[in-house]
Amino acid sequence: MSSTEPVNLDTCDSEPIHIPGSIQSHGCLLACDIGLTRIERASENARAVLGHDCNPLGRSAVDVIGQKLLHDLRNALATASSASRPALLLDMVCGERVFDIAIHHYKSAVIIEFEPAPSVGQPLHIAREMIGRISDITDVDRLVQRAGRIVAGATGYDRVMIYRFEQDGSGKVVSETKRADLESFLGQYFPASDIPQQARTLYLKNTIRVIADTSGERVPVSPVLDASGEPLDLSFAHLRSVSPIHCEYLRNMGVAASMSISIILDGTLWGLIACHHYSPRALPMAQRVAMEVFGEFFSLHLKSLKERRRVAAVAGTREALDRFLILSSHHEDVGELLRQSLREFSRLLPNDGVGVMFEGKWTGLGATPPEDAVPHLLGFIRMVSEGRVWATHALSQKVPEAAAYGDRVAGVLAIPLSQTGSDCLLFFRKELVQTLDWAGNPEKTYETGPLGDRLTPRKSFAIWKETVKDQAQAWTEPEREIAEIARVSIVEIVLRHNELMAGERRKSEVRQRMLNQELSHRVKNILAVIKSLVTSPQHHKSTLEDYVATLQGRIEALSVAHDQVVRGDGGGILAELLQAELQPYRAKASTIRLSGPSVWLDSRAFSVMALVFHELATNAAKYGALSMATGSVEISWAMTGEAVCEIRWREHGGPVVHVPSRSGFGSALIERSVPYDLNGESAIRFEPSGLEAVFRIPPPHVKLASSGSGPATRMVDDTSERPNALSAADPAVLIVEDQILIALDLEAMLADEGLSKVATTSSVKQAMAQIEANPPDLAILDINLGPTNSFAVAEELRKRGTPFVFATGYGEGAELPEALAGVPIVRKPYSRNAIVAALGSLIESLQPGPGRDKS
Repeated sequence: MSSTEPVNLDTCDSEPIHIPGSIQSHGCLLACDIGLTRIERASENARAVLGHDCNPLGRSAVDVIGQKLLHDLRNALATASSASRPALLLDMVCGERVFDIAIHHYKSAVIIEFEPAPSVGQPLHIAREMIGRISDITDVDRLVQRAGRIVAGATGYDRVMIYRFEQDGSGKVVSETKRADLESFLGQYFPASDIPQQARTLYLKNTIRVIADTSGERVPVSPVLDASGEPLDLSFAHLRSVSPIHCEYLRNMGVAASMSISIILDGTLWGLIACHHYSPRALPMAQRVAMEVFGEFFSLHLKSLKERRRVAAVAGTREALDRFLILSSHHEDVGELLRQSLREFSRLLPNDGVGVMFEGKWTGLGATPPEDAVPHLLGFIRMVSEGRVWATHALSQKVPEAAAYGDRVAGVLAIPLSQTGSDCLLFFRKELVQTLDWAGNPEKTYETGPLGDRLTPRKSFAIWKETVKDQAQAWTEPEREIAEIARVSIVEIVLRHNELMAGERRKSEVRQRMLNQELSHRVKNILAVIKSLVTSPQHHKSTLEDYVATLQGRIEALSVAHDQVVRGDGGGILAELLQAELQPYRAKASTIRLSGPSVWLDSRAFSVMALVFHELATNAAKYGALSMATGSVEISWAMTGEAVCEIRWREHGGPVVHVPSRSGFGSALIERSVPYDLNGESAIRFEPSGLEAVFRIPPPHVKLASSGSGPATRMVDDTSERPNALSAADPAVLIVEDQILIALDLEAMLADEGLSKVATTSSVKQAMAQIEANPPDLAILDINLGPTNSFAVAEELRKRGTPFVFATGYGEGAELPEALAGVPIVRKPYSRNAIVAALGSLIESLQPGPGRDKS
């Protein structure tokens, strides 16, 4: 395009700015053949600039330049690495004048550029001083801020901006140093069209570009075409003239001169150091060399810091996810943990809102879509993401329905947490224009040139805003990388948790089957034992009352053992477990001997050993030492140096023992339960004199009991009898029990003790009515009343100051509200001694005494 051809905005993208056919006026240009023998092209100002009497075009190079300078130019050209780095010669004499000269070879021409050489100092010294001021900076933002100030100080330009290109090609002013009276452009965006693609290409080729005078003349280079019809390519020429459209743009901003330094990262144009001056200014070549060196160091340093920041961000992401992994190992509900960790996740990526959908439950934080819009959004994400990280900065273009909540969310990044995509972690961003903070004056106006107000920063900004309408800040590759790291880690945690849960479910199913089999087995054994107790021959002197009492005691002991087997947590004392399991078989004190320290078993070991001891005791009663009057069982235990509890079971005086011909379920339970469930050891020996068994239970399932060990719930001991105090007081007793047979049995026990004022109810409603009509002195409350419980009755009695005990078939495992935790509990099935002892204690609590108020 010649300097006389008309230009308009439509020509901007297609304008051949690398072959303008002209140069700027602050220097001159000569183009020679490859051998540097003849001047084939020259700028029309070459004669005046060089101080020659005649036009250099067509003349011999040695005649125009001189022998010595030509020799130096040839040497410089030989050492030049490429056209993009023209060889530079500073303070060179040509004729009677001193020039800074740039020379490079491109295509079929050697291009020599001459600029008058003012004395400005050595470029390497300038560059060294500038680089020294940023080399110790370790933060990207500080580097960007300080670099602009250093360039402004070294060059004297009125405004120095660092201009960063966005992913869509638009640009943003991220740093600014300016004269105090100038309007700020800090934070302003410009559309991609402000710097056309061919201009960006040249910025990669020429890392520094100077415009000395936006109103200056364009000096033609003659001839326009060479003998082969080709124009002169000035892609790498310092003096290449400027697009009229760009000059118009700058003039509309009031800018008279400019300089740009390319910021190139990994071969890509990251941005520009853009310098503006409000009067003509031709930066000397020495200073340009210094700026070029500084720009290259700045680019390398910026790349290093950005990579360091990326690595730190990735490391921070991994640390956050490691913390999440640690938490997940102690958290049964991963979904709840994800919801609780939203604020922590929000720090992984810049965002305006974050939310998680897990197992059908949505939780959001910050700017998020309406909850009723989330399922449709997730449905679309499932369709397009294919289980991978998916992101868009223009959500409404992908999901038209999102336009309805575009004021809240414009961009989304989705991290699927399952292959189906039904579980997902989402990051949201608002519309970019909403988050804009421009330091400029919105009322500022600019002079409009002949090409219209399009070429002003305000109009460009308006065009950019229209271009990015309903769009958020784009998600960068490093952000996507962090999201992928998060996806892999969280999915791994979720899968691991699911596997653990599946494993636990499988183990639970195995244990449930084993428990069902054991339950059936135990029920049959219990019924068999009860049958043998009922039908066992009695001493001829025994009365019917003695027989009933003995039988009742043995059945109660079986009930106690059953409670200890099925209770879920808390554990218990080993000796108490053995006493409970062996109580039905202790016909004489010498029949069973127990010896060992006070050892505490955790709930798992307690349940396992209850099964094992019951099986051993049952077998001993059926076939072993306890089946004969002369037999005995000795159980001893001790703690070893490894904190392992070693339990020995020895039977003596029974029938001769033979090794069984087959192993049944009971034998397998005895031999395998401790190794399988407790990671311990079991050894069974069938000695002729009696069975011997050794069990080793390792920590953490076992420990020596402290003084505070044991269940917190206070159970009523049935060894205390206070019939005289109870019958003498004859209190009014309220029984709350929903099983009629148990209620009748309890009424009969109390009647036998001489209590005549006993009222029985089966529900909370009946009990409340009875309390209101005839307030009792004492009460016995069954905890479980079918679908409800008796806690409401207990609270009413507590308010009235009426003593009461709870009754339950759940033993010590009964769960009480905190306010009722200290209430005594009587275990079912009731024994007369336990009921009398419990009510006697309540009666005593009502009696006045030292320090006790009768009220």
